[in-house]
Formats: sequence, structure tokens, C-alpha cells
Amino acid sequence: MSPITHSRRVERLVQGQDTQDGAGVRLTRVLTHDLQARLDPFLMLDAFGSDKPDDYIAGFPNHPHRGFETVTYMIAGRMRHKDSAGNEGLLQNGGVQWMTAGRGLIHSEMPEQEEGAMEGFQLWLNLPAKNKLCEPGYRDIQSQDIPEFTAADGVGVRVIAGESHGVAGAVQRDDTHPIFLDLHFPNTHNSVFEQTLPATHNAFVYVYRGGLEVMHGDETTTVPVQRMAVLRNEGTRAVLRAEANTRAILIAGHPLGEPIAQHGPFVMNTREELVQAVDDFRAGLMG
Repeated sequence: MSPITHSRRVERLVQGQDTQDGAGVRLTRVLTHDLQARLDPFLMLDAFGSDKPDDYIAGFPNHPHRGFETVTYMIAGRMRHKDSAGNEGLLQNGGVQWMTAGRGLIHSEMPEQEEGAMEGFQLWLNLPAKNKLCEPGYRDIQSQDIPEFTAADGVGVRVIAGESHGVAGAVQRDDTHPIFLDLHFPNTHNSVFEQTLPATHNAFVYVYRGGLEVMHGDETTTVPVQRMAVLRNEGTRAVLRAEANTRAILIAGHPLGEPIAQHGPFVMNTREELVQAVDDFRAGLMG
């Protein structure tokens, strides 16, 4: 069977929901609550992008998290992170902030700019039950520390997590084994990128410039800009053919298969654990 025949089809296309979060930051919620079970271990994906300061200047003042990881990928702009564990860092163009909330912490993410574009993504990655109360962790990964390579047809690939074509990403994780790629297609039409995907992984593609097609033999599905394509759990690779200058993120991970109980910034496995999380926060036990 040829690689392109054994590739994944599109199950559905998803249009994100415009919303506000933090102190009024405008963003698009692409992976919403109703997709959590389908795209396990991923809980949420927000896309933000604006050159209007009023859309982002208020930022995300102090707020708590418990039970999962946040992955913030900054395409453009500057954001300052501070948390109750004493961590502080500047997230800027091309960089990634990978935070493990674990048993809980309080943090803020505030813009360090008053004009210009701010654009990027925040992905929530679930933790297995055994690690939900682990020690919190934090990594600032500068742009130059994210492995990059050029694939066939001149496609630039930034490997944030997992592996692509033998190139290991900046982050590796047990249990969920996430793959997070930022794909930069060249200024020619019909460039093709192929990525091997473990059969067990849930996967999706989000287009943030241009447009692309997901290919399966003679069958193609068009994914326009600002749309997410959920890929069927059939086949062991994604085959993407793009318009000129398309940019997209490809994300995949191994499902945990555990109950998901969420209340705002707390993601646990049971209602009782959520009640405990709220009580701990109110008692000042998250820093």
C-alpha cells in the first residue's frame, strides 16, 4: 500500500469560536470543550492574533491552574510570564513556554509591548492521573533552541515536540507523546509535506496562513485558513499539499483514555478532585 493511500482522511472541519479570556484578550477558541474526548490528550487550543493593542494589552493577570500542561507558542510579540513558584521569563517571537501546572500554581502572562502585532497559540495538554499532583515545572524555550529542518519540496519544519523525519523536538513527553510541528510551506503551489503518525495518536491540523489539502489517494479535502481539520484515526501518516506561503500547525498525541473533569483552570479526573482543587486554591495552597 502506498504511503499516500495509507494516509489519514479528514473527519471534520472545525471553525473556532471568537471569545475573550484573561482581562479581555480577544482570541479564537479552536479546540473547545466538546472536542476534548475526541482529541484526548488535548484539552484546548486558542489562536490569538491582532495588531490592535486594545485586543491584547490587558493580558492575563494572576490566575491558577492544576492538573495539566500549557504550551504557549508565540509567532510574534512579547509576553512576560511570572508564577508563584518563582519562575519568570519573556516569551517572544518564535519562542515557546511549556508550563506543567501539576499540583497547582498561580501565574500571569502580560504583554511587554504597547503596539504592533501579537500572534500565537496556547495549547492545553492533559496530564495522566498519576501525574496530576506532580511538582509544577516551567521551561522557556527560545526560538533558536527549537530544532528546524527543511523537508522535501522546501517545506520548513519547526519541531516543538515529538519527532519529525528523524529530528527530535525541543520537548519530549512520556504517556501523551505529543507531536507539535509548525509548518512553513514555500512560495510555490502544491508543495507536499508528509508526517508519520503513530496509529494510536489523535491528530489535527490548523491553518493560520494560506490554505492546504489533506490527501488520501485521489481524495483531497481542502482546509482553508483559520480552520482545523480533525484527522480520522485511520492510517499512519498525514499528507498535506499547500498553497504558496501557507503556514499550519500539525498536532498529535497519544490519548490517555481517562475521565476528564474540568472546572475552569482545573482539570482533574473526578468531581471530588475538582472540589479539592477549588478548596486548595481558596486556602492559598497554590502559591
